[in-house]
Amino acid sequence: MSEHIKSESDDRTANNAVRHTYRVLSDEEKQQMVDLKDLGAAFISKCKEIGGSRELALAVTNAEQAVMWAVKHVTA
Repeated sequence: MSEHIKSESDDRTANNAVRHTYRVLSDEEKQQMVDLKDLGAAFISKCKEIGGSRELALAVTNAEQAVMWAVKHVTA
């Protein structure tokens, strides 16, 4: 079983094969990242709760992408 590392932890670099360097995030930036991920997770959860369709699958995919880009903004 793989080890899990919280995304707001400074240890988040331990399991990344692509990005070789990271900057240390401030506590405010860590909280922003957690807040963005929580918002995305809530939206995805609501989509899954209301049914299943191609449209909802696209909504979930695009929500995941939106969160990824917003988090990249915070962490870049």
